[in-house]
Order: sequence, then structure tokens, then C-alpha cells
Amino acid sequence: MLDGKRRWWWLPICLLAAYLQCQELPDLHSHDGDFVLRDFHFRSGEVLPELRLHYTTLGAPVRDAQGTVQNAVVILHGTTGSGANYLSPAFQTLYFPGQPLDLNRWYVILPDSIGHGQSSKPSDGLHARFPHYDYYDMVEAQYRLVTEGLGVSHLRLVMGISMGGMHTWLWGELHPDSMDALMPMVSMPVEIAGRNRMWRRTAMDAIRNDPDWKNGEYKKQPAGVITAARILAIAASGPLDLQTRAHTREAADYLLDEISAGWAKRDANDFLYQLDCSRTYNPWPDLERIRARLIAINAADDFINPPEIGIMESTIQLVKNGKSVLLPLTGRGHRTVGDVSTWKKYLEESLQAPVR
Repeated sequence: MLDGKRRWWWLPICLLAAYLQCQELPDLHSHDGDFVLRDFHFRSGEVLPELRLHYTTLGAPVRDAQGTVQNAVVILHGTTGSGANYLSPAFQTLYFPGQPLDLNRWYVILPDSIGHGQSSKPSDGLHARFPHYDYYDMVEAQYRLVTEGLGVSHLRLVMGISMGGMHTWLWGELHPDSMDALMPMVSMPVEIAGRNRMWRRTAMDAIRNDPDWKNGEYKKQPAGVITAARILAIAASGPLDLQTRAHTREAADYLLDEISAGWAKRDANDFLYQLDCSRTYNPWPDLERIRARLIAINAADDFINPPEIGIMESTIQLVKNGKSVLLPLTGRGHRTVGDVSTWKKYLEESLQAPVR
């Protein structure tokens, strides 16, 4: 039986939500746009005549006498997400005056990665003929958006959650002189293998093996999407959270449908590509290329990136200016970082990194 302290872990979040409802959210000074890359070459050898990368910017760039932007921060979203994830009321608390990402001071860039949000994706019309992008393609497109599209040659910080965290590791390796600090969250700097690969493969097979998928040319969404959505929902949740919210069989069945509902409505090809693009990820061989200050943040009960296997302790030693932080048990697993208060102080620390 759960003790009182654990049973009420969600109370601070509810109080925060109630507080936010009474507050006027900050003026985001937001701008939405699309950056089109012509004849984009993917690592698979495929080429897309026009690759559209959607983005949102918050705040305004501050330039020095040479015209170089001094205050840019890139925030990268997770699998199936988009830059809009960082416009939620809870996340907007970081943009208030005096807060770490005060928009009177910082210029925040929120890209939609390839295959996500309003960027180019299979459901635009190519279906399973869409180029088979991977994380390296996604980071290259993000980099070109920032440098060519927005004219930002140097960043104060690159940060991201989950898939965005993995992209952050790659930014540090592929463009080591492009930022002062890196903050990857709930991610590991190694090839996706073991249990992490297994649940992803199972979710992808649920779509591919559904007879209604028809090699991507389905007339109705295959039911396998629902199974894939349920697998992802379970993987992203914490065991204590699930047990607390679903302590009976009936409650568990109801909660499973509730937490997977959004993913279950996704286009099957988009969902399949979003899961599959992690297949080539492996920053481990080049970790020594990272020069920026790096703070890696993980959660104590993360099913997707379990700390007990000891990967972070050995790999962080390869990062010259690296530091690893393990957030204490909250019961929410991979979703722990959805509560900005758990890592806000590390964001402040990252933004104090020396200018390189």
C-alpha cells in the first residue's frame, strides 16, 4: 500500500496548474515560419526536392556590433511531438520576467523536426515513399534552419527532451563550436539497444504487420496504430504513477486508453517513421568531440533510459566538460521532466556557461 507522501506527489502539479490559471501568461513575441531546404539529401541516399521545416521563435534576437546573435536558445522536442510542446502553460513559466528563459533577454527557437508537427512528413502525400530520415538528417536540417534560415551562427544553449535530448548530444558532436552549453534530458548517448530497442521494434511491428497497413498505402488507419500507441504510452509512464492512478483492473483498462488516445489517432506512416528514425543513433564513438559545457539530466525511474544499467556513469567521463544529474524518484518515469521545477536550476546553470 502506498504511503501518504507518495500518494500525493501530484498535488504540487495541481497547485501549479491552478496558479497558472490565475496568472497572465507572458507575451511570447512569437513568430511562426517555414524554412524550405531545396534538394535535401538524406543519409539513406534519398533526395527530397523540397523539405519544409516549420519553426516558432519567441522573443527577439540581440546582436553585437558585428551583427552576431548573442542570445539564442534552441529547444528540441521528443518523439511524435513538435515545438508547440514548449508553449504549454507549465513550460511558459520559464518565459516570465526574471525566469531562466525570460523573453526580454532570450531568443528561443522551437523547430518541428523532420516528420513531425508542421514539417514535411509521410502523410503529406508520399506515404511510405517518403525518405527514410534518421536523427542525423533531423539535426542537419535543424542546423541549417538556425544558421541559414534564421541567421544565427552561435547558440548560448541547445537543449531537448527525450528524442530532443538525443538530438542535443548529436548537435554537440556534429557542430561542436556552435554553442556554449548543451542540456540533453531523459536520453542516453549510446546506440538504442536492449529494452529500449525492443519496445520500439514491437510498436513498429504492430503497424507493419497489420494487414490493413498495405505497405503504407492504406485506405483506413490500421488498428496496429492503437497497439503501438499503448506500448509507447506505457514506456513513457512511471510505474508508481500508473499504479496510483490505476489501482484496479477497471481503472487500468480505462487509463491505458486515456494515456494512449492522442498517439492512437496519429497517421500510421508518420508514427512508424517517428519510431524508426532512431535506428542509426549512436553518439558514443564521438563523445570526445563535444566541447560545450554539458549537463545530462535523467530520471530515477525511467523505463526507456533505466539508470540502473550504468551507461551514463561511464559515458559522461568521455565528455570533457560533462556532468550527469539523476533526478530523484517522482513516480512519473520518463515524464518526470514534464515538471520544469525538477530541472529548472540546471537550466539556470547551463545558461551561465562561459561564452565560447
